[in-house]
Amino acid sequence: MEKNLTKGSVFKTVVYFSLPYLLSYFLQTLYGMADLFIVGQFNGVDSITAVSIASQVMHMITVMIVGLAMGATVMIGRAVGAGKHEEVSTVIGNTIALFMVLSVIIMIVLLMVVKPIAAVMLTPPEAFGETVTYLTICMIGIPFITGYNIISSIFRGMGDSKSPMYFIGIACAANIVLDYLFIGVFKLGAAGAALGTTLSQSISVIISLTFIRKQKMGISLSRKDLKPKTEVILNLLKVGIPVALQDGFIQISFLIITIIANNRGLNDAAAVGIVEKIIGILFLVPSSMLSTVSVLSAQNAGAGKHDRARQTLWIGILITVVFGTISAVVMQFTAGSVIGLFTDNTKVILLGGQYMSSYVWDCIFAGIHFCFSGYFCAYGLSGISFIHNSISIICARIPLAYLASIYFADTLFPMGIAAPVGSILSVVICISVFIWLSKRPGKLNGSI
Repeated sequence: MEKNLTKGSVFKTVVYFSLPYLLSYFLQTLYGMADLFIVGQFNGVDSITAVSIASQVMHMITVMIVGLAMGATVMIGRAVGAGKHEEVSTVIGNTIALFMVLSVIIMIVLLMVVKPIAAVMLTPPEAFGETVTYLTICMIGIPFITGYNIISSIFRGMGDSKSPMYFIGIACAANIVLDYLFIGVFKLGAAGAALGTTLSQSISVIISLTFIRKQKMGISLSRKDLKPKTEVILNLLKVGIPVALQDGFIQISFLIITIIANNRGLNDAAAVGIVEKIIGILFLVPSSMLSTVSVLSAQNAGAGKHDRARQTLWIGILITVVFGTISAVVMQFTAGSVIGLFTDNTKVILLGGQYMSSYVWDCIFAGIHFCFSGYFCAYGLSGISFIHNSISIICARIPLAYLASIYFADTLFPMGIAAPVGSILSVVICISVFIWLSKRPGKLNGSI
């Protein structure tokens, strides 16, 4: 299972590694998309809004777990690049032990605050009950969500991006079938969507564990590897916590914007929710590049090939800019039609088209700073990513969205502009830091 990514053509390595990553992200995004699409076929705007709001909350929780797991991916990648196989086993064992405990704690805490979360989201009264139900069911499944993402982080750190793709593919197929069963046949609405999501995640974890057990995966774990080691745990958290906080902060900004939209009424809330799902698909390429740059740069850093790590960064940026530009231009002509796939409400389609037309430009600029974030994480400097995202959110994304909602009450177009403006600020900070680090190579060579 272990694959060395420090040799051969950098461009080919980036493409071959990122394609399974991209498909995995696409399949994972289909979870929320399937829920929203199928609910929209059998239920009204109230159920659509409930699933939209609740799935955003769950997405925030999931990306924070994934961010925290980035510590494992980076440490495993650096150990693989350096040829330290015993260290790989130790990191994997400590990762499993740490996240088994964390997942249970997170589940218990969140189950205690389900209703306050729905209230903080300013969930419209018509959708409040279903939102609470969806969140409750999904939060019970947090240990399985954590399990899948930890298994995936381990595989990817070892250079294998294909196995997680197979696991999530099975889960996605199960989710779609279960959604039609619970929502279409049993008429359970948002509760059915939540049951489908939770059960499919459980299936994914069970299948992946069975696969690891029956196949010779090149992982040699013993009880001593599961015993927590202070240095290993601290290094896992050193990389993971800033990434988790960064991702959480980004998602909080999305939730705040959702709250702003919810306060404008049911149609605005539904429009913003649908656009966020579509943007989630378009952001698959930037997100896969972030992870790809992180893993490949980590292995090359571990092998001492810092020039190759930088080449990975530039290729990742090139790919995201080209994709983002094409997506933004195409969406200017098709936004309304795409929104119409999820609802036949003409007002929601109009508002959603306005929001999408401006928001979609963020695909270009977010892609750039995503790649820089992956590069910084590979060197254990994930705090830089947290800082630039925090500044972007506090100084641009949230205040601009809020002001737009006040002064442009009849359109969502100005609210969408806040996202790309915030990302431009992040890009400027990332480039400045990269130039500064380039003049001080010791800052990178001595990381982690």
